[in-house]
Amino acid sequence: MGTPHQNDVPGTTSADPASKRTKGLYGALAASSVGLEFGVAVVIGALFGNWLDGRFDTAPWLLIAFTIIGFVAGLRAVMRAVAKMNRGAE
Repeated sequence: MGTPHQNDVPGTTSADPASKRTKGLYGALAASSVGLEFGVAVVIGALFGNWLDGRFDTAPWLLIAFTIIGFVAGLRAVMRAVAKMNRGAE
């Protein structure tokens, strides 16, 4: 049968060093994507507002409004990511 290993004993855990490193890399990748997500939200809002301005001849009001909406959506995504990282750190 052999001797039991630490992983075989209930209540004990031993994380593989490779899994710790991979989890750390995943966390860094997730953190680095927050800025990209923020920028994409603002750009999409601006492009959509510009398109609506062209259709309804309301320049620049819809561009401004949807850029602000994109900014708020980007901030919301950043706050969600920060909250998720804080939960993971605890």
